Amino acid sequence: MQTVQYYQEQFIAYLEEFTKQREPENLYNPVNYILKLGGKRLRPVLTLMAAEVFNCEYQKALDAALSVEVFHNFSLVHDDIMDDAPLRRGQETVHEKWDINTGILSGDAMLILAYQLFENYEATTFQALAKLFSKTALEVCEGQQYDIDFETRDDVTIPEYLKMIEYKTAVLVGAAMQMGAIVAQSSKEDQEGIYAFGKNLGIAFQLQDDYLDAFGDPKTFGKQVGGDIIENKKTFLYLKTLEFSNANDKLQLQHLFSINPTDAKDKIETVKQLFESSGASEATKQEIKKYTEKAFSVLEHLNISNENKAILKAFGEQLMNRNV
Repeated sequence: MQTVQYYQEQFIAYLEEFTKQREPENLYNPVNYILKLGGKRLRPVLTLMAAEVFNCEYQKALDAALSVEVFHNFSLVHDDIMDDAPLRRGQETVHEKWDINTGILSGDAMLILAYQLFENYEATTFQALAKLFSKTALEVCEGQQYDIDFETRDDVTIPEYLKMIEYKTAVLVGAAMQMGAIVAQSSKEDQEGIYAFGKNLGIAFQLQDDYLDAFGDPKTFGKQVGGDIIENKKTFLYLKTLEFSNANDKLQLQHLFSINPTDAKDKIETVKQLFESSGASEATKQEIKKYTEKAFSVLEHLNISNENKAILKAFGEQLMNRNV
């Protein structure tokens, strides 16, 4: 097993080869642009790690890892169009830099390119990768639709929210790890186990993202602290606060999430106070811990060395102790 940084470096070098100049430029330049915008490359790193965990050289999993990253960025291009987002990773979004039609078409091309990468594997592996990919891609679309639906609903439940983040975020983390296991030709049980590890870690990661959005350190958190509050997003913190609050606090929170003041500073502070005083912030931390422990419990049943189990656990702990 290598370090996360090593996998990142090897993956980025492979990505460089992939993002070559192609014709027509107006189709492929936006593809190369979004793929080179950076990011942690978390999902492809997990694919490479999973392959090596099951005693396969990581190089064999590079195409699967690249497929995951291309698909992830495809979804970001289309999400940014839907959200009318001007920035992605501090740079102009594809549809802002070019136009909406270019964003749609280049995104479509990325989805096809993601599938095409599986053609570099022999038939059985190709079939297994494509089957998992299709299931995951559809679930990501379903998660996005749930997220859109929740914007206009006032009766979103905690189980519905957890399902939304599972589909929108966590299934791709699970699939990234399972793809590494598929390339390594591990057993069906181990493939399902590593998927469950990734999925539960993905849910914990997203819940932590919700928590850090409100309570993260502005110096280290990569986004604007309080962004979800400004956008009136019904996160786990919000839903738990409604569940735990008395009638007056509940009305106050609902009112605050129905307004968009020019200066949101007071709104953010009041909402954060309600998150804390209700016990919702503590409940969110406990939920993060629950899903992290769920992920770690899966490791016990995987047919991998104790050393590799310890590496995966350390990676999970590192992920959950982040401030960004």
